[in-house]
Amino acid sequence: MSFHDPRLTERRNPRTVQIDVATPLEIVDLVNAEDATIAAAVHSQRAEIARAIEVAEATFRRGGRLFYVGAGTSGRLGVLDASEMPPTFGTDPEMVQGIIAGGPAALTRSQEGAEDRLESAVEDLTAHGVRLGDFVIGIAASGTTPYVRHALAHARALGAATALVACSPPPDEVRHHADIVILPVTGPEVVTGSTRMKAGTATKLVLNTITTGAMIRLGKTFGNLMVDLRATNDKLRDRSERIVMEVAGVDRERARSVLARAAGVVKTAIVMQLLGIERDEAERKLSENGGVVRRVMGRDPPPIIAQ
Repeated sequence: MSFHDPRLTERRNPRTVQIDVATPLEIVDLVNAEDATIAAAVHSQRAEIARAIEVAEATFRRGGRLFYVGAGTSGRLGVLDASEMPPTFGTDPEMVQGIIAGGPAALTRSQEGAEDRLESAVEDLTAHGVRLGDFVIGIAASGTTPYVRHALAHARALGAATALVACSPPPDEVRHHADIVILPVTGPEVVTGSTRMKAGTATKLVLNTITTGAMIRLGKTFGNLMVDLRATNDKLRDRSERIVMEVAGVDRERARSVLARAAGVVKTAIVMQLLGIERDEAERKLSENGGVVRRVMGRDPPPIIAQ
């Protein structure tokens, strides 16, 4: 009987077989050398990631939502990415959601066997109201997680768009349930099977790119400036004011004043200040132009001034 696992993420890495006798500096070098391969693996999936951005944008524009579904590290990465959307891009928390096998408790403590309970996948998607018009992205480093496979099958049966992010080629029965398969093959881990490492990093890069790309397409940035953030703490309030100062060419006092009149929405404040209009009209102009500041203003963002 063979003890070899067909999943790449479960195979032993020949470059790290002596890592248990390595010095701390040698461990750093071994891990870093493996990490250096991740960007190329993600880049190999550029067309598939771009397609996911297109589907996510279309989903959002028609009022649908994006759901990440995963177990263990994969599930935590989905929840992490989803949780960053409201403060970064001013989205409703319902717009991008993370669903993890075992529920919220699994975010901080392993829930043994959660990924194997197929019925939980349907129950969790049902509890979140997943429906026709939504986009469900399953995350499974090994490509075989039962919870994710069953979630994708259920989502597709509901008429939702589906995608799979995996770091080892999934079996056909899993591919069958995904409209898009994103497969950054990262190979054996430094520590065999520890997919929180290379596979986890690759997954985070993919998820970051999908949501960031979709939000940019929705007009959440002006150039590379974050103009739809919500200032929920001192750091974000400072960033909001600095963005208005830079784009509109005003001092901090003026930026703070127009932001207050714009209910703290940076893009609205920019349009108000540059066009000399009030909030209602600025919001109307943004709505008529798909929320894109560049279309409203008909100009590029200001050039970067060397510091």
